[in-house]
Amino acid sequence: MELSAPPVKRRAIELGLPITQPEKIKNNNEFREQLSDINPEAIVVVGYGRIIPQWMIDLPPLGNINLHASLLPKYRGAAPIQWAIAGGETITGVTTMRIDAGLDTGDILLQKEVSIDPRDTAVTLAARLAQIGADLVVKTLRALQMNELYPRKQDDNAASLAPILKKEDGRIDWHVSAREIYNRLRGFQPWPGAFTSFRGKNLNIWQAEPIFRNVAAGELLLDDTGLLVGCAGGTALDLQEVQPEGKKRMFAADFIHGYRPRPGERLGG
Repeated sequence: MELSAPPVKRRAIELGLPITQPEKIKNNNEFREQLSDINPEAIVVVGYGRIIPQWMIDLPPLGNINLHASLLPKYRGAAPIQWAIAGGETITGVTTMRIDAGLDTGDILLQKEVSIDPRDTAVTLAARLAQIGADLVVKTLRALQMNELYPRKQDDNAASLAPILKKEDGRIDWHVSAREIYNRLRGFQPWPGAFTSFRGKNLNIWQAEPIFRNVAAGELLLDDTGLLVGCAGGTALDLQEVQPEGKKRMFAADFIHGYRPRPGERLGG
């Protein structure tokens, strides 16, 4: 529960770079003067999550360059990595764009495609995209400086949204397919995760595999393979690692041994 500096600040300190951390920038005259005095050719914005004020957009001649973790115009918004995995995408990527007054609507500068591994989570994919995205930002800045980039407008008709995640997004609906649930489980790690209820208390699902098996939606089934829970379309989720409310994460075998789920018991409401 202690405040700690983010990696960018720690690296800036190591390099002896000046650091400013204003609480807000929209109507911050002091910060505006500081930035104007620097007279930047370009401003790079990554992971800010708020609308950039017009005065800052207009300041640098090469523009405010944003790195976004999707292939825009797909997955505009705060959680593109999470929603791409949750949506079952097999390809995503990173985009550098010029910020305008909208939400991730500016002209595209460069893009790089990245494959989503079937076992990727938001955590593992984010780490890969960060490295690839950092290289793309450097490439973008160099190309802009050499006047070798040709920005292109986004096709708003092809746009999709990736809104900020809410706790309720992690609640499992057992009336959809096991594959859909599995994708959301991967996409919503580490938060809000994937959770349901068992005997009136929360049960987090950490590891599972989708399989084909006819089990009623939400119903538990114990067999030789382990602990299954029914989903839609003749599919089921093979639970492998769970976490009952107030307990540590445990393998399904330990959950079965400790809680002894009865035939026909259900998960969820």
